[in-house]
Amino acid sequence: MGSGTVRRSSPPSSSGGARRIVREAIWVLFIVVFLGTVLIWIMVPTITDSRGWTVSIKAIPSNSTFFGNQGYPMLMFTFPVLFIACLGCVYLHLGNRPSELQEGKNGKGRNKGLATWRRPALVRGPLGIVSWTEVAFLTMFVALLVWSFATYLRNSFRSIDRMGTEHGDKPWQAKLKDSGLRLGLVGNIALSFLFFPVTRASSVLPLFGLTSEASIKYHIWLGHIVMVLFTVHGIVYIIYWIVVGRTSQILMWQGNDEANLPGEISLLAGLVLWATTFPRVRRKMFELFFYTHYLYILFVIFFVLHIGIGFSCIMLPGFYLFMVDRFLRLLQSRSRARLISARVLPCDTMELNFSKTPGLEYTPTSIMFLNVPSLSKLQWHPFTISSNSNLEKDKLSIIIKNEGSWSKKLYQILSSPSPPDRLEASVEGPYGPASTHFLRYEKLVMVSGGSGITPFISIIREFIFMSSTFKSMTPKLTLICAFKNSSELTMLDLVLPFSGIPSDLSNLQLQIEAYVTRDKDATTKSSKQAQAVRFKPSSRDEPLSAILGPNSWLWLGAIISVSFVMFLILVGIITRYYIYPIEQDINNYPTTPRAILNILVICVCIVIVASAAFVWNRRRNAKEAKQIKHLDGSTAAHPPDSGFYNAEMEVESLPHESLAQATNLHFGERPNLKKLLSECKESSVGVLVCGPKKMRHDVAAVCSSGSAGNLHYESISFSW
Repeated sequence: MGSGTVRRSSPPSSSGGARRIVREAIWVLFIVVFLGTVLIWIMVPTITDSRGWTVSIKAIPSNSTFFGNQGYPMLMFTFPVLFIACLGCVYLHLGNRPSELQEGKNGKGRNKGLATWRRPALVRGPLGIVSWTEVAFLTMFVALLVWSFATYLRNSFRSIDRMGTEHGDKPWQAKLKDSGLRLGLVGNIALSFLFFPVTRASSVLPLFGLTSEASIKYHIWLGHIVMVLFTVHGIVYIIYWIVVGRTSQILMWQGNDEANLPGEISLLAGLVLWATTFPRVRRKMFELFFYTHYLYILFVIFFVLHIGIGFSCIMLPGFYLFMVDRFLRLLQSRSRARLISARVLPCDTMELNFSKTPGLEYTPTSIMFLNVPSLSKLQWHPFTISSNSNLEKDKLSIIIKNEGSWSKKLYQILSSPSPPDRLEASVEGPYGPASTHFLRYEKLVMVSGGSGITPFISIIREFIFMSSTFKSMTPKLTLICAFKNSSELTMLDLVLPFSGIPSDLSNLQLQIEAYVTRDKDATTKSSKQAQAVRFKPSSRDEPLSAILGPNSWLWLGAIISVSFVMFLILVGIITRYYIYPIEQDINNYPTTPRAILNILVICVCIVIVASAAFVWNRRRNAKEAKQIKHLDGSTAAHPPDSGFYNAEMEVESLPHESLAQATNLHFGERPNLKKLLSECKESSVGVLVCGPKKMRHDVAAVCSSGSAGNLHYESISFSW
């Protein structure tokens, strides 16, 4: 299921105005609930919360025979976030209707008002390129952690000084133990946010203008914070047990209290996972990083067994949404995609073409995860979608650069003298922004290095569609692309789609500046030749389709809400008629079985509801799939000739001639990015960059300078 769909062109109407009003009302409600949730997080460590204004609220669900002590955290922490997620689903569904052209024009004022906050604040450093908005939110988040820890300690230390200690501990020993406990509580706060960035089809991230693929760095930041806090938490407790002579506690698995051994197992799994996430290990041994990341399952399960389901409700909503998304991805990945053709370029680049249903729509810069079982049954790799769902209704294309062991194996298969007649593949996605805002700018400058050109191909194709459909002038487009060798110029052949291209591109203001850094002229050639590969799909292969149909956001909201309500009903019944008769008022029921029961109920509810929604929409998708299964790979094959590689464009049509005239080739030099960007005199210039780390830093440095007030920096990077 894609996280966004292309906005269809439609004339303004009264229904569009009504949708806009409803969206604004939902946005106001979202802000109110969000700020209320933040206020709860701020007040939790205070005495006011534990002894004052929330006592009456906490007493109602905690004394309930249906939910017990987990009722309060579910009410205060789990419900608001899932409610926001459902609001986001409705908000995004309503946003799929109005014309993107109209919204883009209306968004120019908002873009200018927030331009300063979007500018890069930090360009080089351990955090990478960070905007002022990200600095502000990161500062507030760290302040929340520091505030919570300091407030917890101040209140608990006062209690120890006033009331004494337990178990005959000295005051400093009790304070040491309490410090470890508070570190764990603060770590739970950070853990609550950890899974939001990796929920690919998220309805929460778009409310903040984010996508999952662009939020991976937040997941990395949160992961480091979580593991530092939990590691220190565990070390402090071990030191405490050694000091007081109770080392047997290390292997203790209590029945009615926090269980120590599960916590240590969870921490150990987290440490192994954490060790492989550092850049040097991740880049050199990606497969090790990939497989050890599955330890998150052990980490979460034993974490819940360690602290019990009550405290787990604090981090539950983020993980709950992740589990819904993960199971939908599992259902989608069970099908074999209908791969109809491939194109192998001389620059060690492959273009794969999949058949898709017309109902599957996606935005520019969207990505798709690909699995080829013959290479690895477990590995999934993200690739940028280069096709456009408006121009190419029945085809989806991705571009793969031969840069790693996995892609090298795939390249060897496709470039062999006798490529296979069929290649099994499964996909997840597409995923991308719910909408694009490129029309807010007067000019769009796209800077790429090597295979970084791929997301810009989808953007250019979107503007080709807009310029021909709306018959109006689109923003000026400048593509600055740097390649190492002349053979990589063949990437420019992919800018125009092979089919569905309009004959008139006069409204498209496109200029391409292509730089070849290692070759002095166009005479350097490679012995490799472009190769077109046609496949004969099996009858079992299915065209790509939206996993939850055209109304995917509404279906996702229904899955989240219905599964959670089912969870509440089942847990209420189990607690009322099984757990409560045993524990009653003396907390006799063991923590571990109760946590296991809740985990099982959550999993069962998600599986039942998500499977039902998937099966319902699968039947509807099957009708569209039958209409296009008769197509074979012949309609999607590309001619192997490459005009750019031969140093001259083959003028096959007016669009190709226009592209050739708009292209300037520069050999033996690198682009002077500072000079090129400073020449942009328009009042609002969007600067997108996708390429090597140094290129991103150089562009961000130019855009962050005081003299570049008209430049608005946006990074498009999918590197892990």
